[in-house]
Amino acid sequence: MEQLVAPNAFILFVAGLMLVGVLSSLVAQRFGAPLLLVFLVVGMLVGEDGPGGVVFADYQLTYVVGSISLAIILFDGGLRARHTGVRRALAPAVLLATVGVVVTGAVVGWVAWLVLGLDPLTALLLGAVVSSTDAAAVFFLVRAGGLKLRARVNAILEIESGTNDPVAVFLTLLIVEIILAHGQLGVGTLWLLLIQAVLGTAIGLVGGAAIRMLLNRVDLPGGLHPIFVIAAALAVYALAAVLDGSGFLAVYLAGLAVGSRPMRASASVANFHDAATWLCQIAMFMLLGLLVTPSKLLPLLLPALVVAATLTLVARPLAVLLCLTPFRIPWREQVFVGWVGLRGAVSIFLSTIPMLVGVPGAELIFNTTFVVVIASLMVQGWTLTPLARRLGLALPGVARPVHRVEIDLPGQLAHEVIGYPVTADSAVVDPSMVPRWARPVFVIRAGQVFDPAASGPPVAGDYAYFLAPPDRAADLDRLFSADESGRAAREMPILPIDAGARVAVVVALYGGTVAETEAGLTIAALFDRRFEGAVAEGDTVELGAARLLVRTLRGGAVAEVGLVLVDPDAPPPAPPRPSRLSRLGRLVGVHGGAKTLP
Repeated sequence: MEQLVAPNAFILFVAGLMLVGVLSSLVAQRFGAPLLLVFLVVGMLVGEDGPGGVVFADYQLTYVVGSISLAIILFDGGLRARHTGVRRALAPAVLLATVGVVVTGAVVGWVAWLVLGLDPLTALLLGAVVSSTDAAAVFFLVRAGGLKLRARVNAILEIESGTNDPVAVFLTLLIVEIILAHGQLGVGTLWLLLIQAVLGTAIGLVGGAAIRMLLNRVDLPGGLHPIFVIAAALAVYALAAVLDGSGFLAVYLAGLAVGSRPMRASASVANFHDAATWLCQIAMFMLLGLLVTPSKLLPLLLPALVVAATLTLVARPLAVLLCLTPFRIPWREQVFVGWVGLRGAVSIFLSTIPMLVGVPGAELIFNTTFVVVIASLMVQGWTLTPLARRLGLALPGVARPVHRVEIDLPGQLAHEVIGYPVTADSAVVDPSMVPRWARPVFVIRAGQVFDPAASGPPVAGDYAYFLAPPDRAADLDRLFSADESGRAAREMPILPIDAGARVAVVVALYGGTVAETEAGLTIAALFDRRFEGAVAEGDTVELGAARLLVRTLRGGAVAEVGLVLVDPDAPPPAPPRPSRLSRLGRLVGVHGGAKTLP
């Protein structure tokens, strides 16, 4: 029986380590610390120089765990990318994720060559390793701080961070190939890289389409859909890698292909992937923390900090300037995107590849990368939210998490049942705020199920369920969010306003102020300008004494707007006389009296 003690002790150790990591996330939420930093610190404390004293130097195991984790994270990034494809942000974000990675890696490599004494190729390898940003760290901090970024900035960050990881992996492997070929970039190496890109692209797109087709056509037992998707994603990655293609590029493109069309069990797949990516991040971050030996970092601390400062203050801002300026992105947005370039687990994972294949100077690359990541998380991580507010890129209010339950309906893909707990701040307590595309199904009140007609409007403490398209769930979230959009609907009665009315007419009737450049715009154009083409139902625009609130969208454009008086001393909204309707430019969408929009 003694032979069973060691395996069981190992299981206990791993389980305890993961529990500590999960519970430590509460510390990150309490103090706003980057979650990656917390997991790394836990791993370091358990490691060789910490109280745990565990000696760990298995780079092979680290690479296997890291590859699986990164493949799942990249697939999840591709799967969700369709939610962030804002038209105006796509081109600059993709340019930043490609050319920006190369520029960042080149600048960091040049400085590493000067301060670390590495040969040029090895220094460039270090630059490639730290060239990509960490989406998990960035958006954990955004959510933890309750920060609501402006649409274009948020989209640029999401698209870039989701697409720059495969580029950084490809660049790292390219330089490793050149180093192992003793600096000779021959036709064979170029052909190998071309084959990797072509095979990775083909296998990813075909594999993603096959996953979506099988998911929609094969009737799997309940609960197996998410497991099938994640196993198929790993199969796409491994198949591409075995055939000498780019596995990471393939799995990311597979996620894009799966998420581009409706699929069965989308809610359960999304929820499972949330848990899976969390588990992958915890495993990878803590394993990397175990791998590092803090005492070996001290001799190179100063030059490593110089590299980190170069990355943060020179390389990243320069890449942003070169990539975003052609698109006339305002300087405030460029400053913020340039600062929010946190490095994380991908960089540390890539730094294990030189160790694994025996590149000269690999240990120096690994240790320097670790210092760069820690410095990035500490300096940029804690300043992200204050900088966004300082630059005026944070939308008013605090983004509070909304607890959503999604239930798939077998036999069709167009609708699902979406449920929420109702609070006193939820806009849904006003039935007129429910959009036409969301049909109330039932209400749970005091432990009993009621038909919407029998229960009346939802009240605080209820659980309200709606039949709605899966891709509109994020819009429905706004009805249950305790932000300005929810409170605005209850401050004063809402007067329906046609989206084609001129802003100047609304200001003249109800007071307020507006810039001269916006006075001649229609209300729809005003929302399009303020929210940079990414307006959603529930968004608001302040005009002083009045507030405009989006009620309905058609084809992505504002169709119906409600006017809310925020000044208690202002006269109540009244419809203009019919004789003035022509001059008001269809201000009110009905004649002879206001009505509440359904």
